[in-house]
Amino acid sequence: MEIKQTKYYQNKRTEMLEFIPLSAKKILEIGCGEGDFSAQLVREGIETWGIEPNNISFKKSKKKLFKVIEGTIDEKLNELPNDYFDVIILNDVIEHLLYPWEDLKNLKAKLNEEGVLVSSIPNVRYSKNLFNFLFKKDWKYKDDGILDITHFRFFTKKSVKSLFINSGYSVQKIKSINVTKSFLFFPFAILFNILFLFTQLDMFYRQFATVAKKAKEE
Repeated sequence: MEIKQTKYYQNKRTEMLEFIPLSAKKILEIGCGEGDFSAQLVREGIETWGIEPNNISFKKSKKKLFKVIEGTIDEKLNELPNDYFDVIILNDVIEHLLYPWEDLKNLKAKLNEEGVLVSSIPNVRYSKNLFNFLFKKDWKYKDDGILDITHFRFFTKKSVKSLFINSGYSVQKIKSINVTKSFLFFPFAILFNILFLFTQLDMFYRQFATVAKKAKEE
C-alpha cells in the first residue's frame, strides 16, 4: 500500500502542462502531492503555491515550490489571498471532494480577473469501467483508478461541463486525455462506437482536462 501511495503523490502529469498559460506568474495547485507537477512550472518570476493534506508529501513539496500549505482546501481556503492567482490547478482532485460545486464557487475569489481554473477529472464512461459495469455487472472500488475508493463523485463529459457552469464558470476548453492502451478494451470501445455510429468516442479516454474562467456577471 505504501508503494502505491508514493506513486500516487509523485505523479508528474506532464500531459496537463499544455493547459497552463505561459503568461501565468502566480500558480496554485490544490492537492499538489510531492510537488512534482508544479515543480515543472518553476522558473524565475513564477510563484508556485500548493495545498497538500498528506504530511509526508507536504514536507517534500515544500522543498520544490514557493509556498505550500498543509491541509485540505476546506480547512485552508481562508489562508489564500483573494484576487491573486493566474491559475488554480486541480489534477484529479475534484472527484475527491464531498461538495465540489461549493469548493469551485469558493475558489473563484482566489482567481484574479483573467485567472483560469485548470482541472483533470476521471471519466466514469471509460471503456474498462463501462465494460465491467455492462457485462460483469460490477462496480468494484479499488485502491486507485476511476473507481478509487476515496472518490466521492463521478463525472461524464457532460456533467463536467455542468459542474463548472453551475459553479459560476465559463468553460474555455475541455479535452479528452489519456487514451486507452488496453488490447482487451480497445476492441470493445470500437465495436460499441460502430453500433452507436461513433457517438461514444469519449469512452476511449480516462480523463477530461478542462480550462475554465469566472463567468462574467450580467
